[in-house]
Amino acid sequence: MRDQTLSAAQARRIALTAQGFGTAVPTAVGTRQLNRALDRLGLVQLDSVNVFERSHYLPLFARLGSYDRSLLDRLVFGRRSDYVEYWAHEAAIIPMESWPLFRWRMEANRARYSQPGGWVAENGPMLDWLRAELGARGAVAASEIEHDSGKGAGGWWGWSEVKTGLEWLFRFGEAVSAGRSRFERRYALASSALPLAVFDREVPPADAIRELLLLSARAHGVGTLTDLADYYRIKTEPARAAVHDLVDAGELQPVTVAGWNRPAFLHRDARIPRRIEATALLSPFDPVVWERKRAERMFGFHYRIEIYTPAPKRIFGYYSLPLLVDDRLVGRVDLKSDRQNRVLRVQSSWTEVDAPPETAARLAPLLRETAAWQGLESIDVMARGDLAGPLAAELGVAIQNA
Repeated sequence: MRDQTLSAAQARRIALTAQGFGTAVPTAVGTRQLNRALDRLGLVQLDSVNVFERSHYLPLFARLGSYDRSLLDRLVFGRRSDYVEYWAHEAAIIPMESWPLFRWRMEANRARYSQPGGWVAENGPMLDWLRAELGARGAVAASEIEHDSGKGAGGWWGWSEVKTGLEWLFRFGEAVSAGRSRFERRYALASSALPLAVFDREVPPADAIRELLLLSARAHGVGTLTDLADYYRIKTEPARAAVHDLVDAGELQPVTVAGWNRPAFLHRDARIPRRIEATALLSPFDPVVWERKRAERMFGFHYRIEIYTPAPKRIFGYYSLPLLVDDRLVGRVDLKSDRQNRVLRVQSSWTEVDAPPETAARLAPLLRETAAWQGLESIDVMARGDLAGPLAAELGVAIQNA
């Protein structure tokens, strides 16, 4: 049977639908809507940058509109949470039931980083002490552990060493996240913090990778082998074997996408809508754009976050957010939440080639909603970028000199 052929536009609409775009924004957002969105995504990446808003809040806002961020905090960081953190893509929030699927990665981390001469091998007493501390104290943040509580062969231990040790236990699966306080992770022993059904579940590595690839395919809708592997950072060869098995099982269908120079795979439940209606600002770490080559192949959108670029060399701004209008990425907006003065600052705003003429009109109400969601009272538009003038006019504000 010949592979199905999809147009580039169909592929975009499939991918966006799989990611939760194109459906009506709910009139109210509660735990049910948040859980449904988190289940669809499979993971939400964490990042500490807070110039506009921390990244893990943004994918839910892009898909659901305004919601109570404290509700999400309670849902994913609360004591009875059904979510934990792990290095699933980068550091990410994942459903607790997915945690056993990463045991192979935990064991690989232990084998790789416990070699003689490395930090882990050289700090065995520190790690033993931390295990005992977590066992005795339960959930605890690194800053809550006394800097000089323990003494090993190497002398008194400071906070940086405590934090390093806790992070290694976290990577090895001995410790898990037990919520956060002011974004600082709290740690607990996995054996005591996780339900036994989760902690005791053993999944053979090949089966776990196959299950992760299936979750990835569901979240992509359609993607290349590289796309599907990247979602959970699976290496190419085990990903290839898993995709082959999923094709044989009928979970994935090989397809050809016009303009893509490599084979693609369609999830069996993927929908191909006739159109997508959406207006959203995407986090730099949103799954739609975090794999930059996929974003360029699918949307013709060349995207690089400029946080680490020296200010004089930045083109689009420190924290530039891609602007999604319907099924295209049509611009980018650099936002800053000036919480002291209660102002949402549009540091720069740009359109892409062939952006629709109504781009500013579509963006303006979204920025008003964004400001209200952030608890800000006004919007300033700086005179930087070709979208700045039209946007200021739509918002009815005077443009500010950059």
